[in-house]
Amino acid sequence: MRAAELAAHYSRFRVGERLLLTGHSHQAWPDVALAGQIEAFDDAALAVDEKWGRAAERADRVRAAYAGLVGDPGGDIALGVNTHELVVRFLSAVDITARPRLVTTDGEFHTLRRQLGRLAEEFIQIVRVPATPVDSLAERLAAEVDDRTAAVLVSSVLFETARLVPGLAAVARACERHGSELLVDAYHALGVVPFDLDGLADAWVVGGGYKYLQLGEGNCFLRLPPHAQDTRPVITGWFAEFDALADERDPTLVAYGRGATRFAGSTYDPTSHYRATHVLDFFDTQGLTPSVLREISLHQNEVLATAFDALDLPDAVITRDRSAPREAFGGFLSLRSPRAGEFQRALAGRGVLTDSRGEYLRFGPAPYLRDDQLAAAIAALGEVAR
Repeated sequence: MRAAELAAHYSRFRVGERLLLTGHSHQAWPDVALAGQIEAFDDAALAVDEKWGRAAERADRVRAAYAGLVGDPGGDIALGVNTHELVVRFLSAVDITARPRLVTTDGEFHTLRRQLGRLAEEFIQIVRVPATPVDSLAERLAAEVDDRTAAVLVSSVLFETARLVPGLAAVARACERHGSELLVDAYHALGVVPFDLDGLADAWVVGGGYKYLQLGEGNCFLRLPPHAQDTRPVITGWFAEFDALADERDPTLVAYGRGATRFAGSTYDPTSHYRATHVLDFFDTQGLTPSVLREISLHQNEVLATAFDALDLPDAVITRDRSAPREAFGGFLSLRSPRAGEFQRALAGRGVLTDSRGEYLRFGPAPYLRDDQLAAAIAALGEVAR
């Protein structure tokens, strides 16, 4: 599909007229997303408190989509407004009292970085394995797992550098040997890098649709492995007992539903799920499957990387990782510069919207952007850098 044809479906975001290279952090929403939000309002107005049955149907559609995206059709999926609330529930479900040790990397997104950092100030030992070199990261993570380790928490795609983390099955095997849990953050993969559970069947998987799936805020998930069906998270909302409401009550015991419902929260705004189902249906109609999206992404990132190399800027000013082919990266071009934030602001002044994290300036393309738009964005970087 030509980008110009696809762009016509994003008229409210005006993607054909703007240089929106924020695709890694926030892709535009197709116009049908608004129809979903209006439908949520209409259902609330029509059914009032009975709207929750209709909302549950939308939530089930979102669960099914995530299960398919992680390669686990029919899998057990809990939904949440953001990954932080799901990660906190996960952490409250593992035995950090008897196993007060968590293993992670120094390249994790702020959700993990901040929360684990705060736990480290209290009673939990946090082992941060250097994220580079990425080719040996899984092996080094596996070597840190021991009988005191409650869990390993790691991304499948590193959010600063865009590098895919290979060999996570080795971490899963180490966790199995020591009775530890493995949580894989797939947020920066879904919708741009096909994800599967090969060697990771016993792993928990967390992620969301705010980035490449164009679902907007409020659409995150936690995939439960088969052995987690009877898990009892300490941090728990009252929605987690819906499936147990008809059971005989034991006043001395907190009741839970089955499987992923144990990780449910409490009252939430279902508008996010209405919006998501409309976008998911749009992706299906347009044939935007994981493999197609990956093909588009690789092409666009190659266009960006080639255009950047042609600028021939000094490495001390700004550079990129050329140690691996584009297939070893996720959905954005990460450029390293001590002036990343300055460049981002200067580009915004020229109408080129990117984002930066520390010393990394990130160009995030999306399927609705034309090659000439990508080239124009890099040309603007050349003007700014010089």
